[in-house]
Amino acid sequence: MEDKVSIITPSWNSERYIRETIESVQNQTYSNWEMIIVDDCSSDNTVKIVDEISKNDPRVRFLRQSENGGAAKARNRSLGESSGRFVAYLDADDIWKPTKLEKQVRFMKDHNCGFSCASYEVIDDEGNALNKEVHMLPSVDYVGFLTNNLLQTVGIMVDTSIVDKKYLVMPDIRRRQDAATWLQVLKAGFKCYGIDEVLAEYRRAANSLSSNKVKAVKGVWSLYRDIEKLSLPFSCYCFVRYAFMAVWKRVYLGGKK
Repeated sequence: MEDKVSIITPSWNSERYIRETIESVQNQTYSNWEMIIVDDCSSDNTVKIVDEISKNDPRVRFLRQSENGGAAKARNRSLGESSGRFVAYLDADDIWKPTKLEKQVRFMKDHNCGFSCASYEVIDDEGNALNKEVHMLPSVDYVGFLTNNLLQTVGIMVDTSIVDKKYLVMPDIRRRQDAATWLQVLKAGFKCYGIDEVLAEYRRAANSLSSNKVKAVKGVWSLYRDIEKLSLPFSCYCFVRYAFMAVWKRVYLGGKK
């Protein structure tokens, strides 16, 4: 049981995807896991679907918030309820490949690393591949992440025997709370080690916050200035590098992010 993986999943009006997301966990070749789903006051059939599944699979734990508080609060509640050595993140519309947990746990144990991210591919609303694969760098530190934002929640795993759980408590903000959390871990001195193999599918919904490029740009700038409190010159430096890398990846990596 010492190598159990606690999977943190916030949900809100996720009836369209949540069953497929849970099934991608149930289909893992690695069976020592618990999935803690915290629903943030859904008004659709999400609660009915997850409640039905959790009654038939005790590894799927279902909790409900008394009031809508956002993804950060939902994830923090899941974290507080978690009992596994490893903590992994899976949003309610994303999918894992069947060997994701097995390969990532083995990678982290073999390399004695506390923080890792698997590579992933991007899919659309219907689950169709968009021919965009995001491959992780061998390692990323604090400044590296600020200037080349590759890490995605669907690929993250943390070994809490190395990284204290306190660094995984997300700030109570509505946007970029996940990126702010990875920066907390990196700032504490833990590099994120990348797995080059694609082990997950990140759904880029047409109406998602991240699909709006203007909002995304504003979110990156707010992350630098409002959350990380970077100086204006350093924020500008990071932003220019971030923008350059985004364009370079789009032009030279054949559609890869």
